[in-house]
Amino acid sequence: MIGGSPCSTDTDDAMLLSRTILAAGILAVSFGPTWADDATSLKPSVTPVLQATQTIIGQPIVYPQGTAEVTAAIVTIPPGGETGWHIHAVPLFGYVLEGELSVDYGDKGTHTYVAGDALMEAMNWPHNGMNKGAVPVRILTVYAGAKGIATAEPVAH
Repeated sequence: MIGGSPCSTDTDDAMLLSRTILAAGILAVSFGPTWADDATSLKPSVTPVLQATQTIIGQPIVYPQGTAEVTAAIVTIPPGGETGWHIHAVPLFGYVLEGELSVDYGDKGTHTYVAGDALMEAMNWPHNGMNKGAVPVRILTVYAGAKGIATAEPVAH
């Protein structure tokens, strides 16, 4: 006896079972998206920052020979400061964390980067980064180098 009534019939029991299943289905559908949203919100999200085959000035990215060595650093340039003219012999990914940076690439022009900008820096091309703003510039830099190869070298300009 499903219905609990001593007078219920098989038809009454079948109707009650159908209604119970229908109610359970409605509840599952009603609360299902909430449970699904909770499960989805726990999954990581991936936001692409940069995908490149060339540097900021159009050079193909070329990795150095030798034993790979990745170096990551945060470069901070105070207001009014600059990097000085230099080159990178290895691929350099940069991501501006805060501030605004102007980079002079000589006859390739000047580029300005702000917080949230990503770039593949020029390789073996003299350039000078300048902070012309009122707050420090902070840049996450990742060098895809090789043991024994400097990440940056000063150059005369």
